[in-house]
Amino acid sequence: MSTLFIPALGGIYGKLACLAYPLVRVTTGLFLMPHGAMKLFGWFGGNPENTAEFFSKIGIEPAMPMVIAVGAVEFFGGLLLVLGLFTRPAAAAIVVVLAVAVERVHLANGFFVYNGGYEHAMMWAFIALAVFFRGGGEFSVDRAVVGKEF
Repeated sequence: MSTLFIPALGGIYGKLACLAYPLVRVTTGLFLMPHGAMKLFGWFGGNPENTAEFFSKIGIEPAMPMVIAVGAVEFFGGLLLVLGLFTRPAAAAIVVVLAVAVERVHLANGFFVYNGGYEHAMMWAFIALAVFFRGGGEFSVDRAVVGKEF
């Protein structure tokens, strides 16, 4: 067992450690939901038609159905992560969407997000992959209602 630099904090760390994973899962879902809301509902300055035009330009066809599919994965998949309901299928769909975004949109722009690079999308893809590996966890609807995780 490791020794803490400030041993007095051990009690706090021990009590709050159970919240670390739900914090990651919930934050991931919450941060994805506005992206889906932009595509599905035009919220936050989004425009589904403009997104469809962009999808078409980068070779993602049929564009409008794909905008709806991607928006649904981001919005409803994000919501499922927040709730911890069907967590693994939702996370897997999110990984696929983000992997396509990295390959089709961001990869050619290099690493850094300020140049339109892949750092942001790839980071969220790996976090979603970690959620896929871990599942809903202790504080999930799946475990609370069904008693099992997907």
